Amino acid sequence: QVQLVESGGGLVQAGGSLRLSCAASERTFDSYAMGWFRQAPGKEREFVAVISWDGVNTYYADSVKVRFTISRDNAKSSVWLQMNSLKPEDTDVYYCAADRQYAVVVTTQSAYWGQGNQVTVSS
Repeated sequence: QVQLVESGGGLVQAGGSLRLSCAASERTFDSYAMGWFRQAPGKEREFVAVISWDGVNTYYADSVKVRFTISRDNAKSSVWLQMNSLKPEDTDVYYCAADRQYAVVVTTQSAYWGQGNQVTVSS
């Protein structure tokens, strides 16, 4: 069982930056592709970004491309989401996800999920 613990959310003004962190309990962290999703109340969970187990491959939703960067450090069993030029429409609960298959992480079918972390961007 992989446990994912997120941190780093909060309130920021439009144009500002935040960095989300996700720490995994799994010692074989480097076996997992990792991703970030977000969800607003009453809406479906939305894909944000994914990174392969070795950090070589990344993929982003068009809405965040260029502004957000996903990265990982397998030695620290951690993945991050650097969010720049934040907009009010980025306000959501952000979730970290893990799965052994990269192709699965871009869907909402990942095997493991974090508890969610609120990001609020004020205008």
